[in-house]
Formats: sequence, structure tokens, C-alpha cells
Amino acid sequence: MLNNPDKVIEQTNNWIKSVVIDCNFCPFAAKAVMQKSIRYNVNEKAGLEDALMTLQEEILFLEANKEFETGFVIFPNNFSDFEDYLDLVFASEQLMEGLGLSGEYQLASFHPEYVFEGVSPDDAANYTNRSIYPMLHILREESLEKALSLYPNPELIPEHNIAFAQKKGLAYMQALRAACF
Repeated sequence: MLNNPDKVIEQTNNWIKSVVIDCNFCPFAAKAVMQKSIRYNVNEKAGLEDALMTLQEEILFLEANKEFETGFVIFPNNFSDFEDYLDLVFASEQLMEGLGLSGEYQLASFHPEYVFEGVSPDDAANYTNRSIYPMLHILREESLEKALSLYPNPELIPEHNIAFAQKKGLAYMQALRAACF
């Protein structure tokens, strides 16, 4: 059990920089890191209800603090089972819909055991969404749309990410993520 939120945030930052940015999985992440406009919330004791409450609080924080572009809710001690995590993602999307925030915010999901539907668990492509901890990434829809409008062929980003990860191979992607700790 991890009890040091600062260490969790440091490791998450390592993952963002060395995997998300250096592999160019998200061409917009570097700007948020450079501008220090990412908010981190480490929830160490989250069950489903507590996790949803934390997500709601984080969205309200982002609403009140526009200088933060995006936020991560990180669960270092819970939701290690991918199926339980998918239940959290589903419940989180329902919460956002119920709050009337579906068009304002979007969730991206990252998990250490992430597996795309129809893909082998050993496929390196899964590492485009395999983080070091289970986490929910809250994105401002307006900012995302603006960034995508400036990027040529944004619909090809997932294909490029998958091709990159598969070209590098499973061992490379595993080592890259492991180095974040």
C-alpha cells in the first residue's frame, strides 16, 4: 500500500514525460506539463463511491480554477483489477452525464493492465493506455477540440500510437513504463 501521494505524483509525472510525451502518444501533453497546468489528486482509499465523489470534486475544482487545463485522479491502492476499473470508468461517465458535464469534460482512462477490446493482453499496443497506476484523466472538451483543430489528421493519432508501440515491441514498452518507478 502506498502512503506517499508526492511519490505517486512524481512517478505519474515520470510516466507522462517518458511514455506519453516521449512516445508522442498525446501530442498536446507537453504543453500542459511545461505550463504546469495539470492537477493531480491521489486517492489512496477509494472504493467506488469515494472515487466518484473525488472525481466530482476534481471537476468542480477545475471549473473554479481555469488555470488548470486538465486533471488526473490517481488510485494507487485500488481498482487494480481491470474489470473493477472498467466499472469505475462506466460509473464515472454516468456521473458526468448526470451532472450535465458530458460536453464540457471528457474522461480518458489509463490502467496498468489496460487491454483494448479484441487485442491480446501481450500486445504492445495496450501500452498506449497502460499507466503505472489506475487513473482517470479529466480533459476540458473545449481545449481538446481547439488542440485537435490545430493538429493535422487527429483521427490518425490512435493508429500512429499503436504502430509506434508495436514497432518498439512489448519488452521496450514494459521497460519504459517500469523505469517510471
